[in-house]
This record gives sequence, C-alpha cells and structure tokens, in this order.
Amino acid sequence: MTILSMIPSEASEPGQARTRSFNRPISLLSDWRISALILIALWIVIYMVGLSTPALLDDADTVHAEAAREMVQRHDWITLYANGVRYLEKAPLMYWSVATSYTVFGVNEWSTRFPLMLGVLGMILATYGLGRWAFGPEGGFDSGLVLATALGPYLFTRFLIPDVPVALWLTLTYWLFLKSLEQTTPSRWVCWGLAAVCALNVLTKGLIGLIFPIAAIGLYLLLTGNLKHLFKLRLPSSALVFFAIAAPWHILAERANPAQGQVRGFLWFYFVNEHFLRFLNKRVPRDYDTVPLLIFWALLIVWLVPWSVFVPQGLLEVPRRWSEFRSKMTRRQRANLLFLLWALVIVGFFSFSTRQEYYTIPAIPGMALLIGGWLSRERTSPAGSPERRAGRTSATALLVIGVIAAAAGFGLLWFSKPPTPGIDLSDLLKKHPQDYALSFGHFLDLTPQAMGLFRGPLLGVALALLLGTFANWLFRRRGSAGAGNAVLAAMMIVILACVHSAFTLFSPILSSKDLAMAIKDQYRPGDVIVVIGKYENASALNFYTGVPLRSLREPAGNMWYGSKFPDAPRVFETPESFKTLWAGPQRVFLWAEDDSPGELHGLTYYELARRGGKFIFTNRPVTQQSGSGQTG
Repeated sequence: MTILSMIPSEASEPGQARTRSFNRPISLLSDWRISALILIALWIVIYMVGLSTPALLDDADTVHAEAAREMVQRHDWITLYANGVRYLEKAPLMYWSVATSYTVFGVNEWSTRFPLMLGVLGMILATYGLGRWAFGPEGGFDSGLVLATALGPYLFTRFLIPDVPVALWLTLTYWLFLKSLEQTTPSRWVCWGLAAVCALNVLTKGLIGLIFPIAAIGLYLLLTGNLKHLFKLRLPSSALVFFAIAAPWHILAERANPAQGQVRGFLWFYFVNEHFLRFLNKRVPRDYDTVPLLIFWALLIVWLVPWSVFVPQGLLEVPRRWSEFRSKMTRRQRANLLFLLWALVIVGFFSFSTRQEYYTIPAIPGMALLIGGWLSRERTSPAGSPERRAGRTSATALLVIGVIAAAAGFGLLWFSKPPTPGIDLSDLLKKHPQDYALSFGHFLDLTPQAMGLFRGPLLGVALALLLGTFANWLFRRRGSAGAGNAVLAAMMIVILACVHSAFTLFSPILSSKDLAMAIKDQYRPGDVIVVIGKYENASALNFYTGVPLRSLREPAGNMWYGSKFPDAPRVFETPESFKTLWAGPQRVFLWAEDDSPGELHGLTYYELARRGGKFIFTNRPVTQQSGSGQTG
C-alpha cells in the first residue's frame, strides 16, 4: 500500500459531494494505526537505511561518542570523560542512551546513531499525536508527514547532537499544557507529566529545557489573560516531580567533581560558564563562532524545505485578539497560538546569544504543526475555496524555485567534469578555515571542480526537484492537494538519499577515521598520538583507536577545563616538549592539516598516511611501502 493511496482524492468542483473513493482513504487516515505505520515506514526509509555510513566525524560527533564509550569503559555514569579528561559541559541523557546502545549492540557507527534515530521517531509520532489531537486525523498525519520529510531534522541527525530529543520533549510538554487548558482542574497526571518531561529536557540540554517551556507558556497565558492558570498546575507537587528527576545527577556530579585548588567545581562550570556566560558570549574559552542574526532567522524556514512555501498559510492560522476571545477560542486556535510562540521563543532567545545553525531545530515540530494543520484544511476544502487557491499559489512558487534549482544543478553537471580516478577530494577544495567553527563551514570549501565528484547526487537532486515540484503543481491544479503532498514526500525521499550519498563522499574531509585505521596498523602500546591544534579537530582518532590524544597548542577547547584537575592525564604539549617527545624512544604519530607542518621543521619524519587534506607523520620508519622519510 503506497503513501499516495492513503491520501484522499478531493472533490473537483465546488459543492460536489465526496465520492466513495474519497471516503475510503479518509477512513484509512482516521485509523491512527495506519497513519502511524506510514510515518514509521517513512522514518525507516529516510533515517534508518544507511545508518552505518558514513564514518563518525571529527569534533562534536566523535567527542560525544567517545564520552559515551568512556562511560561504558569506566562504569561511571555520573562524570562524563572524553580523551580521559573530565568533560563536564554537557547534560547526560543523550550520553546515557548511547552508552546503553553500546552495551547492547557494541561500539560502532550504527549503535552510535541508533538512539538519536529513536528520538527522531519519537518526535515524528509525538508531532502526529499532538496534530491529531489539535486538528483531527488528517491534520495529525500532515504534521507528521511534514516533519518526517523536512530537510533540517535530517541534516542535523547526521552527527550526534541532542537537539532532536529537545524537540521531542518540547512537543510532549506543550501537548500536556494544552490538555491542561481544557480541564477545569488539571489532573495530577497531566501536571506531573508536564514536570517530568521538562526535567528530562533539562537532563538533555540543560536549563533551556525549562526556560523554553516557561517562556512560551508564560507568554501564552499573558496574551490570553489567563495567568491564573499557572496556579492550577499543582505547582508544589509538580516541582517535587521535576526535582526528583532532574536534581540527582546534578548533585552527584558536583559531589564527584568539587572545587579542587584553583579549579572551580562542576556547578560553577556547568551553570555559570556553560549556561550564563555562553549566553552572554563570555564563555571561557571562547572557541566558537555564531551565525549572523538574519541568516539564523531565515534558516528556520530553510530547514522546513520543501514545506516552507506553506509557512505563510500556516501563520495565518494563528488567531489574533487573543484576550477578547480566550473563552471562545477553539482547541485548534489555542494550539496554533502556542505553536507560533513555541518557535518565536526559541529563535528569539538565541537572537540575544551565540547561535549555531541547528539551534532552531527544536522549533521545527511547532512549525510543522502550523503547516500540517493548514494542509489538512486545504485538502478538505471545496474546490475554488481560498485554501485551494492559496495552495495552488504556493505550489506555483515552489515550482519556480524547483525549476531554478534544477537548472542550476544541470548547469553544474554540464560544466563539471568527472574527476581523475583516485584523486583526493581535498585537492579540489578551497579552504576557508575562518568558517570551520560553523556546522557547515567545511561545505563552503566546495569548488566547481570538486562538484565533479558529486555528479550522481547532483543529478538525482536536480531531477527530483524538477519532477517533484511539477507533479505537486499539477496535482494541486487538478484539485488533489493530498496527492501533491504525497509527491513532495516522495521527492524528499530521493533528495535526502542523495544528500546521504553526497555526505558519504564528503566525509573524509570531516572525519579522521581512515587515518585512525592507518595508525592502528602501526600502533604498539606506549606509542603517543599528537594533534596539531585542538583535540576535537581530530577526535575521530581517539574514538577509533581508543588511544588518548595530546594537543600541540595552548590549552583550549573541550580539554581546557578538565585538564586542570589534579588527576587529569597529560593532554597538552608545548613546542619544546613536543620536540623532546619526538626525539625520544617512543613512537609518536602526528596529525596535521599541512603536508609540511612547521612543527616538524628541522626534525626527521615519515609520512604514514594522508586522506581528506589531513596527514599522519611519525618519528619512526613505517613498515609499508607508502611511508617516506623526510627531514624538515
């Protein structure tokens, strides 16, 4: 049974009665089990296929994976460690889930990503459930469809970050709050459930798990003149539930990591440095960049592609003059108002702080619900209605965008040439290191010559955009908006598969796994691995070899705070100590991003491996033909 067969074929003329063929699909969508199965099938095809590829990336991906691996290795589920050093800046829930996955499935790429994919499934189903509750079966299904096939959630589950679980907990939080509004005296289970999911959110990404709900709910009650509802939420007992879940880990982490000499304890570092000072852009060390404000706001819309064209209609669903109609607002109107505030609070909060591209991801379910609610109205409205006309207008706009994007893709295909067999992608890139603090900074290195390596994915995306946007326009023009939605979903399956293929081709630029494998072939106990730059620049070496790294630079980055504890291993080298180490009896492996690093000038060295613009040098001859001795 295809997705298309689940979508109703609407009446083609104003006032025309729905046919039997229309009623049958509607009844199928009314069955939550069928709708859920379709969304689960989409999740499997989009998110689960290819879960083992590509390799885990340097920086956040393998730093977070390594923290979970060391959690299992150390049998310590309170204090996070990465590279053998305390890693105290993150909340633990994501690491607990990955460590559990490692315990059950072993340590590999698949088991690393699996808990996050379960979070995606939970987010999709929670969005479907909330949409069904607020808008009815069709609205719930359309909301889940938008979220399952949108661009942003897929892009930001290619590496291990907790923003999708944050979105899941927010979805459940706002659902419970909306339920409380319909109860004269909210039940203890609704209130305690709300407190519990807020606590889980705090354990997922810190205080924003509490700040976002308080801000959105507080604004909602203020705008609707209903602040007294707060006192109906069983605040004393709900607070007990919240602290019973959220407080124990924080208390145990402080006890395990108290202030020691000149080193401040966990609570200062976690709450003051990583929360308040980071918000004020005064975190120490300041080793991150920030997205320009206008781009940050625009990205919220970009992450909803291809459904972005329906955002204006979704926003028009939000009621106005709230306080006057508070007592008369329908469930749908209350929900739409809260969904808008959900998104505005998140983008507004980070507008006054440092921000990365993915910080808007927790707002995506709220936007998907606004869009999904309108999509259900569109395809249940009679032909000639304002909703149908608006849908055709958006479909036309999307077709224009699709044709332009497809033409650009075909143009790149025409001018690009197949690369020389065996060429390293890094040789075709133009580096922009000033942008690498951003999540997609490395993709700015792409050149027209490099695009020759991506001809297959580029062709797939161009064809999918051209055919998908045209078919959507044609179906909507013929009065079948549901079929148009199904076509857009199918188009995104193809596009996201091409994104995965391109990401796999690009991954050697972002991952040091191949270099780690080269080191493992030569490694003997007692050997030392040194990174020129920060640990996280080459953290894949640590994850894939299981060997701690040393950083040849001033103390900074993820190792800065933990290295200050008296029991911390040696993780930083100075230029002088490195030269002594290189001339010593131990084999030393050096990771570098230059084929002739200045740190090796005057020293004898041998090249062990190169891949993705990165190199491994060693101070001992290698036992393979590719090794070559040099003197700097």
